[in-house]
Amino acid sequence: MATLYIVATPIGNLEDITLRALRVLKEVDLIACEDTRQTQKLLDHYDIRKPLISYHEHNEQQRAADLVKRVQMGASIALVTDAGTPLVSDPGYRLVRAAAQAGIAITPIPGASAVLLALSASGLPTDQFRFCGFLPPKSGQRRHELEVLRDEPLTLVFFEAPHRIVETLEDIDSIMGSRETVIGRELTKIHEEFLRGTPAELLTILRARASIKGEITLLVAKQTGPRVATESIEEAVARLEAAGLPRMDAIKQTARDRGLSKREVYAVFQQH
Repeated sequence: MATLYIVATPIGNLEDITLRALRVLKEVDLIACEDTRQTQKLLDHYDIRKPLISYHEHNEQQRAADLVKRVQMGASIALVTDAGTPLVSDPGYRLVRAAAQAGIAITPIPGASAVLLALSASGLPTDQFRFCGFLPPKSGQRRHELEVLRDEPLTLVFFEAPHRIVETLEDIDSIMGSRETVIGRELTKIHEEFLRGTPAELLTILRARASIKGEITLLVAKQTGPRVATESIEEAVARLEAAGLPRMDAIKQTARDRGLSKREVYAVFQQH
């Protein structure tokens, strides 16, 4: 039966691919990939000869409809990304959704995932976690999102670019404080490393380097214990507003942080 396969590929070390994934890549009629040149390296390594078609964020909407038609006409297609599991901060959502709506068989082929690899080796709690993808590149938007995530009772997992990691750690240090933080860099590759410490400690390490290279997975531990209020209610609300939250949302967040009702916090402003 014609099928759309969602195939996980290595994130660095080419040995990190399953026997099932190799068999599927050899058997399908077509492989849809983010970058045909990148996927060709993997296929050449395992002597797999199959036609490739590009499927990336710029042609995703148009290409999804075309690929669905091909499967409906009897072709089996494998969707891969440049590295790791498709759809995890990579294109593929529109294709899978369209295929599901068309009643096409969809089969996931599991394999490498930077999120799970970093989490398993981080030393942080793994019972509950939230994958947040890439934080916004602009500091204001990034700080706003970190404010929203600050009190999540679980481990947070992000992807980050090497040229932004210092700025991101500065914002995490400012907003989330001295909680456990882990950097997983170049996972499964020759220069793989894990850095553990507070955001401030990691900043000291990274600032001492001439350059920062490689793909980064960033993990931040959950908030433990109540936050100590070192600022007035007015200052707390102003800080949240400066980070991009609307006034009423800032009031709600301050109330949650201090175990107060929204009415109690709002009353502070009515007194002035």
